[in-house]
Amino acid sequence: MVAIALVVYFAITVPLAAILLLPGVRAVFFDVISNLHSFVTQRISASATQARKGISRSAKYSQSSMTGMQNLLIKRRLLILSTTGILATPPLIAIALRGHQLFQYDDTLRAPDEKISALLNGEQLVPPPPLPPDVFATQEVEQLRPALVDASRDWNLLDPDFRTRLLLVYKIMHEQYGYQMALLEGYRSPDRQDRLAKMGGSVTNAAAFQSYHQYGLAADNAFLRDGKLVISEKDPWAMRGYQLYGQVAEQVGLTWGGRWKLMDLGHVEYHKPGFVLGRRAAALQKVQ
Repeated sequence: MVAIALVVYFAITVPLAAILLLPGVRAVFFDVISNLHSFVTQRISASATQARKGISRSAKYSQSSMTGMQNLLIKRRLLILSTTGILATPPLIAIALRGHQLFQYDDTLRAPDEKISALLNGEQLVPPPPLPPDVFATQEVEQLRPALVDASRDWNLLDPDFRTRLLLVYKIMHEQYGYQMALLEGYRSPDRQDRLAKMGGSVTNAAAFQSYHQYGLAADNAFLRDGKLVISEKDPWAMRGYQLYGQVAEQVGLTWGGRWKLMDLGHVEYHKPGFVLGRRAAALQKVQ
């Protein structure tokens, strides 16, 4: 280390001493510095000149482009004005005739506004009387909805806000469209949820605490015709009912399973303000 330090020391001090003490060396050193300065200055000047030329060329090109665009707009003004008018006509017509629902996406009648207002004002609705157990035990029902016999259909286990909205759906479906509805399943225990999940994706993809059923915020529903449950989507009457049911459910603030990628036409759930499914599930699992 000492040897390296000495080498560095002499490498610095000897040139400095030569520059300070020897006029010839000093003159050569300053000549080198002067030449280097001149070289750098020339390069900077050349770069600045080239940059100014580039900017000038860009400005001329931009000016030429703007002139060409103006000439094109003047030359094609009639075509441009005609195209603008054609494109603007449909939205202007839609705005002018919006009160007539010119572009209504389907021909389904809307639920009366007074019924929605009654819901918001807290109309008291009474659940329908329970159906006999054998209605849910037929072979057809068992094929379409396995393990439905022991499902809960207790309206009192549903969240009060959700229950009110669902009962309003029942009322509108019956009074306006002539469909009598039936509750297949409301609240679902975590154990039952796990048991249904093990039956496969055709039944449910949600495990315990991953479904709104566990919180009384979901229900599966179907239709009654001549005292029998009609669940099958192959029945045209039932399929029409599902479409109306989904529309009415959405009007009262519920989420309809018919919109999902894996459709569940009879399912509705209430995404209650302030309720977060994942967060509530994690809290309940920690308690257990």
